[in-house]
Amino acid sequence: MPGDLAPLSPSDPSGIAGYRLLGRLGAGGMGVVYLGRTDAGELAAVKVTLSDRAEQADFRARFRREVEAARRVVSPWAVPVLGADPDAPEPWLATAFVPGPSLGEAIAAHGPLPGRSLRVLGGAVARALAAVHAAGLVHRDVKPGNVLLAVDGPRLIDFGIARAADPAGETALTGTDMVVGTPGFLAPEQAEARTGDIGPASDVFAFGCLLAYAATGRPPFGTGAVDALMYRTVHDEPDLAGVPAGLLPVLRECLAKDPAARPTAEELVGRLVVDTPGTAADWLPDPVVRTIAERSARMLALPDIDATAADTAPPGPPSRSRRRFLLVSGAAAVLAAGGAGTWLALRDDRPDAKGTPPPKARRWTIGVQADLSGPGKEVGQAQERGVRLAVEAFNSRKDRPFTLDVKVSDDRGDKTRALAAARVLTSDPDVLGIIGPSHDYTGQESLPAYDEAGLPVVTVSAGLNLLVNPAQNQGGSIVRACPIHAFNGMHLAYHAQAVHHPDRPGLLQERTDDPYSWQFVVGADFGFKQGGILPHPRVIPGGAKGLERVVGEMVDAGIDAYVHAGLLPSAIRAAKALDALGFTGPRLAGQHVFGDRFLRDAGRAAEGWTLGAPVADPTVRKESTAFVAAHRARYGNAPLWYAGEAYDVTLLLAKHVRAAYEKGGKRPDRATLAPLLRKDVHKGIMGGYSFDKDGNLNGVGTFLYRVKDGRYQSLGAAPATPTKKAGG
Repeated sequence: MPGDLAPLSPSDPSGIAGYRLLGRLGAGGMGVVYLGRTDAGELAAVKVTLSDRAEQADFRARFRREVEAARRVVSPWAVPVLGADPDAPEPWLATAFVPGPSLGEAIAAHGPLPGRSLRVLGGAVARALAAVHAAGLVHRDVKPGNVLLAVDGPRLIDFGIARAADPAGETALTGTDMVVGTPGFLAPEQAEARTGDIGPASDVFAFGCLLAYAATGRPPFGTGAVDALMYRTVHDEPDLAGVPAGLLPVLRECLAKDPAARPTAEELVGRLVVDTPGTAADWLPDPVVRTIAERSARMLALPDIDATAADTAPPGPPSRSRRRFLLVSGAAAVLAAGGAGTWLALRDDRPDAKGTPPPKARRWTIGVQADLSGPGKEVGQAQERGVRLAVEAFNSRKDRPFTLDVKVSDDRGDKTRALAAARVLTSDPDVLGIIGPSHDYTGQESLPAYDEAGLPVVTVSAGLNLLVNPAQNQGGSIVRACPIHAFNGMHLAYHAQAVHHPDRPGLLQERTDDPYSWQFVVGADFGFKQGGILPHPRVIPGGAKGLERVVGEMVDAGIDAYVHAGLLPSAIRAAKALDALGFTGPRLAGQHVFGDRFLRDAGRAAEGWTLGAPVADPTVRKESTAFVAAHRARYGNAPLWYAGEAYDVTLLLAKHVRAAYEKGGKRPDRATLAPLLRKDVHKGIMGGYSFDKDGNLNGVGTFLYRVKDGRYQSLGAAPATPTKKAGG
């Protein structure tokens, strides 16, 4: 048996969701972790919660959060999720199985690690934490038991108590007075349950404790009663005697009492670079490598899976067809394919009988690139939720010929991170299409990678016209399920004419985001002139310098409507300036102003504004009733803007993946999907979608909202044509 694998008890099931259970890896008050294996040979750690726990709504919510958190972390140094079902009667989560010991086991059995081992350990765990923080999460339980050792490096596990890095975004699932984490390996702010102070820096403190433990064989704040440990963590200096001199400065900074004084995980990566020669397999001392080799060899000695009749096979396996790679050489364990005793994924694409879901379900992936933790995270997170609900809807169909997964890549709304975020998805051969990116400029930076890979990209919020440029052979993979910004401005101008009949609309262009504001103002200007109306234009520099003065001059010039071609911060200022001036004419703005922050920060001054955005209101559409209910059941609230559109285009993509598979009987060629999507006329819960030959949305695509009593009141779709001025 590998490690401390215990036999199954008489009450244990023989299988879970396609995994044959071989034994128990651990058990506790929350549930049991089993070693599972598919009939294709893939091993997994399968965590199953107890049924009585699953009946508790808050516990199920915690488990669902663990699954979502683990799926969002993309790093070679974090154990990946193979499958999960948080809504099963007994919720389960399967992650890749690492046959090596935990760091705690290794230190207890063989003593502290030497210098090079410490740097490899620290660099890899720091990279894993950087990925956790990039996903907008805080791990909160970085300890020796949650780091597994393999010959190619360590792996961070267990996201059971991970939470959003922004405390304001955290639900009430964790009480404000509850200490969460492991005493001896938690930060002072965790020890004192200062919830508002817990963030990525708390993981860095725990990382310092972990590395000090690996270097000395003892926790830096000692052992003993929990209260004593907590007190020492908050008030005493750490015991770092025995830590190699080269690591002392890093550890002292990590263990600073003030979170602001600690380095970030990304900074730690650069400071823990290994500069000594050697291969990946020699990073650990020989006794630890022998332990890994022995456990890896035991994997091959596990009994074969008994034949199972087709009608008794467990349903819906989340596993992938795999072939085993083994290369173990004596005590040193030669590394192969990323680690001794690991598995190389190879797809089995043989077709099953028509109409019958295969016992070993093929699994392909929908990728999501979005801002999940940056300034536009509300939009990105809403889209991710829409995608997940669509994938669950697809997977619930009994006639599905394959199963879909979701893989997310967080670009944090930062265009300098966008290409790397795209590469995470393009490098995965199982990813057959992308929903996103959620922002103009991350889309512009990442699109070349998708064009190169031939991956279809469907965006519901990136309206930059430069994303599609046939003259430069750019944008061949994109399908834009939203209007370009110029059309957004044009249709808002049509609305102003139809409802308000202005004679002298003011048109303010703010140059902070020049491509957006220029496109929007050009569209609005064109729309007004089509109706025979000559706008009064003004331009202000980036940063909205002089905005209040210019707005005052526009009012003095006699404008009878105001159109804001700029970003949210300047729109808030413009709203307050117009309110202070007593201007009561129509006030309009576009996609980059629309959202709850405008309501909150502009306050009373937002009343009466009309905003146009490429999103319909799902709560007023009868076609989306079931979607709204599913979103409430899963996430506890109504869908936020863009979730419904992401749901629609995910099912559009899934429809063509299925059609391509059923036509060819094999894995679809993802390079063929974008042209098929562009030719489709799709009816979704949020409306209809059709596209031109370049992948741009046909029709209006702009929906209008008027601010009334501090809330958005849906006005429906914007007009498609101008209203001619009388006598024009």
